[in-house]
Amino acid sequence: MTSASAGSAWFIWALLSAVFAALTAIFAKIGLAGVNSDMATLIRTVIILGVLGAFVYATGKWTDPLALSAKTWLFLVLSGLATGASWTCYFRALKIGDASKVAPVDKLSLLLVVVIAFVFLGERPSLQEWVGILMVGAGVMVLALK
Repeated sequence: MTSASAGSAWFIWALLSAVFAALTAIFAKIGLAGVNSDMATLIRTVIILGVLGAFVYATGKWTDPLALSAKTWLFLVLSGLATGASWTCYFRALKIGDASKVAPVDKLSLLLVVVIAFVFLGERPSLQEWVGILMVGAGVMVLALK
């Protein structure tokens, strides 16, 4: 991949992520009818594990996980724990709330990622990016407080 195509590839993958995240909320809201949210999260997680396992194997990207560094393991475990907590909370919120209200509040993660990346990773968004991020945060608050 050339640097020019790599420069825009992240945006295409991020857009696809947004599309699938939107579908996740809608499919989950429908699928939560008649099932406990924690059980639904478990079923979803097992499906994800199977699909990703098959994908990694089919694409030949399997490597020995024991060869990874301790730091990599630590942060992947922490990321997995955070993901599990996020999904559990998200599914509980979807079970009792409207998807059109839950999903925007969940996107406050955008604001939190930027602040945490600023503090801990040294990332420095431009003024324009800060304005956009704050507008998203304000929009979420407008939606949540109606």
